[in-house]
Amino acid sequence: QLQLVESGGGLVQPGGYPRLSCTSSGDTLDYYAIGWFRQAPGKERERVSCIASSSDYTMYADSVKGRFTISRDKAKNAVYLQMNSLKPEDTAVYYCNAFSRATGGYWGQGTQVTVSS
Repeated sequence: QLQLVESGGGLVQPGGYPRLSCTSSGDTLDYYAIGWFRQAPGKERERVSCIASSSDYTMYADSVKGRFTISRDKAKNAVYLQMNSLKPEDTAVYYCNAFSRATGGYWGQGTQVTVSS
């Protein structure tokens, strides 16, 4: 059973570069594809980025391509989302999702990122 915990959110100025972390207090994340999703008020949840369990595949939404980078640190059992050049439209609750075909998907509780001066 995975219990995902996101951290690293908060109030950030436009152009800021916070790093979000997704960790697990239970099982290892090694066997899971990890996705970062976000949901802004009044909008549907959207996938921002994901990384395969083998880390040999990553994807990014067009809206964040070139600004966000997803990475995995197996030694720390963590997946990160480095966010650069933040814009007000990046304001949202950011969620981590872990998926495997064997166990299905797990969600974290989310971390708020607010981009404002």
